[in-house]
Amino acid sequence: MVPLFSAGFFLLGAIIASFVGVVVARLNTGESFLVGRSRCDACAEPLQPHMLVPILSYFVSGGRAHCCGARISAYAPLVEFMLGGLFVLAYLTLGLMIALPFILLSLAILLALVLYDLLHQILPFPILAVFIVSAAVTGFLSAYSAAAFFDTLFVAFLVAASLALIHVLSRGRAMGLADAPLVFGLALLVGPAAFPGFIFSFWIGAVIGIVVLARRPRGSRMGVEVPFAPYLAAGFLLAYFTQWNPFIFAVASH
Repeated sequence: MVPLFSAGFFLLGAIIASFVGVVVARLNTGESFLVGRSRCDACAEPLQPHMLVPILSYFVSGGRAHCCGARISAYAPLVEFMLGGLFVLAYLTLGLMIALPFILLSLAILLALVLYDLLHQILPFPILAVFIVSAAVTGFLSAYSAAAFFDTLFVAFLVAASLALIHVLSRGRAMGLADAPLVFGLALLVGPAAFPGFIFSFWIGAVIGIVVLARRPRGSRMGVEVPFAPYLAAGFLLAYFTQWNPFIFAVASH
């Protein structure tokens, strides 16, 4: 049954990712994401149902729009594949326990936050608030005991406060203020993996930052805002799904 359930959760994640993409694209534009058909980004022609099949429609069409032949970005199928994979990992990690629907909801909301941050370099507070509530419910239902959840809550406050302090000390140049509540929610979501996730986030950010710097033209100035939400999400989820703790590794190596 595991392969069957895994396939089902992958399909569910891909479908939800497609909807999340619509929400992010239409948020704060005055256009409803609950009504109205999806349209081609190039010619605004309404898309037919067979063009909206997650992942598959992109490859069947050869990466081009049926209506006008314009090239389609691989962004959509990549996001759909990513959330589908995360849904499968969540199912394999938690099984069919009561916390599973809430972590799936949290992952979908987290995807919306990451995509919006990539597009606009800002985290919308209403979505961020819903994510924190969903993550808190997930963390509470996943905890071994109430005491374990309160330990997680303390760690969440600690890592969030550290990011808020970085924001204040750098006067907002090194870290956005919204990253603090985001990391608070992420810590609640992953529980004991919060500290490793926090470390992984900065490692991932540092590696990608070095790559970006290395690819910049010589003599060019920095002056580029880099959204940190993707690195935070990647670091915390990496720690949660792998359960790799760099602190234990460091102690063992000595």
